[in-house]
Amino acid sequence: MTEPLVNASKDEGVMILELRNPHANTYSYEMMRELDAHILDARMDESVHVLMLTGAPPSDAKKPTEFFCAGADIEMLQKSAPYFKYNFCLHANETLCRLEQTPKLVIAAINGHCVGGGLEIALACDLRIARANAGKLGLPEVSLGVLPGTGGTQRLGRAVGRAKAIELMAEGTTFGVDDAKALGLINAVLDVPAAEFRAGALEYARKFVPPSKASRAVGFIKRAVTTGLEVGLEQGLALERELQQRLFEGQDAKEGLSAYNARRPPQFSGK
Repeated sequence: MTEPLVNASKDEGVMILELRNPHANTYSYEMMRELDAHILDARMDESVHVLMLTGAPPSDAKKPTEFFCAGADIEMLQKSAPYFKYNFCLHANETLCRLEQTPKLVIAAINGHCVGGGLEIALACDLRIARANAGKLGLPEVSLGVLPGTGGTQRLGRAVGRAKAIELMAEGTTFGVDDAKALGLINAVLDVPAAEFRAGALEYARKFVPPSKASRAVGFIKRAVTTGLEVGLEQGLALERELQQRLFEGQDAKEGLSAYNARRPPQFSGK
């Protein structure tokens, strides 16, 4: 049997999706199909409150450099016909949109180099954490004579602003984790050894899992912000009201209000 290109596992309410294609964890159509399937599984699984994407660790001692993802498999693209390339990019866009629209928090745990399509995957996540000095980030596709075609031109502009996004992509700039943090691309930096990063990232992810956090409310906050940025203010406010009403009808709002009035820590269920 062939090895999976996306390893999926669950840990205390967190679904870990590990991109695995040694040695740079580049993605192919097959990997995107596996990722797409796992995203759908996570949506339907009530025990999953948070998704965490990361890269598989190096499997070859001769190539110890870690990668979150180095983007699309360039050799595969070089050999492919234009018809395949177009539909490959279309499916990758659909997969990342599905990830972005999933009403559960998605965290990119960047354990190594995160460039090209790898950064485009990370940009489709809600929060991004990285290991200190993990490697380079950036969208250098211009050096190949193409543009970032898996959402990079759209999501980077929304993340850092129009002028800075054009500058970074037009120059093909790559930059370190500290610079990414200063740009607002990274939410948190974990200054830990490589071997301890996965555990640290999981600890971070569990902050958003019941009973300590109302994960359904977190997911609805994500939906309200993500959709609200794409529509007018009135439509965004209408969506916010509808989501708020759904939360008021759920168990966590009742628990949160009751705990507040009783001056005790809430015990959320994610419902």
